[in-house]
Amino acid sequence: MPTNHDWFRPFGRTGVKVSPLALGSMNFGSQFSTGADEAERIVGAALDAGINVVDTADVYSQGESEQIVGQAIRGRRDNIFLASKFHGGMGGDVNRGGNSRRWVKRAVEDSLRRLRTDHLDLYQVHRPDPATPLEETIGVLSDLVREGRIRYYGTSTFEPHEVVEAQYLARAGFHVAASSEQAPYSILARGIERALLPVAEQFRLGVLTWSPLAGGWLSGRWRRGEDVASSSRAEIMGTRHDQALPANIRKRRAAEDLLDLADEAGISLVDLALAWTLHHPAVSSVIVGPRTLAQLTAQLVAPSITLDDDLLDAIDAIVPPGVTLNPADAGYVPPSIGQASSRRRAAAPGTPTVRRRPAAVR
Repeated sequence: MPTNHDWFRPFGRTGVKVSPLALGSMNFGSQFSTGADEAERIVGAALDAGINVVDTADVYSQGESEQIVGQAIRGRRDNIFLASKFHGGMGGDVNRGGNSRRWVKRAVEDSLRRLRTDHLDLYQVHRPDPATPLEETIGVLSDLVREGRIRYYGTSTFEPHEVVEAQYLARAGFHVAASSEQAPYSILARGIERALLPVAEQFRLGVLTWSPLAGGWLSGRWRRGEDVASSSRAEIMGTRHDQALPANIRKRRAAEDLLDLADEAGISLVDLALAWTLHHPAVSSVIVGPRTLAQLTAQLVAPSITLDDDLLDAIDAIVPPGVTLNPADAGYVPPSIGQASSRRRAAAPGTPTVRRRPAAVR
């Protein structure tokens, strides 16, 4: 376990210090098949290695991940910066999900019960909810901070303008402001460099990043001329892993080029990918989501690796700054893009409409 306090990083403006790697628990439970025994070994090894951030969410295996984490951290809770999230649907009831005051008050109690704790260090809005005014969500989270049920709250996968709006709504309404943002970030998905990370730095937000290995694309499995078998995780992730899509063909080529760079540098591609993510000054901690203890062990080396400018420039030449090769890796598609009706003005009554002609008569 690291004894040098310099190993830890400030979590935005909170005064809390966090380890450069955080343990993510999405793989714990039946959805991604890491059972309770292996998960407990992973949690124990992570804490022993100096990781002090454990991140989960109610929706991971529909609460099973939180239950496993709660069991695994018994006796060590006080040394852990424990984070969870809400938003995703929890069961069939139409109101058991989203970002409404009604659901947030219920969801936090459910998470606390599953995690066997009386408070969360960080409670995060897992995704934006266009159906709920942002001020309503900020208001209830602010109340939970004042009640002591949570210490801080943050957002996850929010658009930059929503992060800014949340800060100003908090100021205007005399609410507690969000302290963090959790966003996808990897060499293959660099979109947050354009605006989100600069905004986070401007407001001194803690930044947790997820998917540093791009959902397995930067694991080192992708080698030129070799087929890669599909996995259950890949099937769940859909368009992020469909190897026939042009965006994923570009990702594969980039992953192969990055593997060459890692080989030339004498490190694994996993180490290259994690160390690269840790280089950005806005990043507080990088969430790793090992499915096995062996995977965790392989990822613990990264914080001790420094990449020189020539290597960083070579990475930029493969995937330029600010570029996400497959939009599906951005984690969230806002309605302004995902819903056609939000991009198309309704025709005025009586306006002639030009229709697409059948291909045969073109």
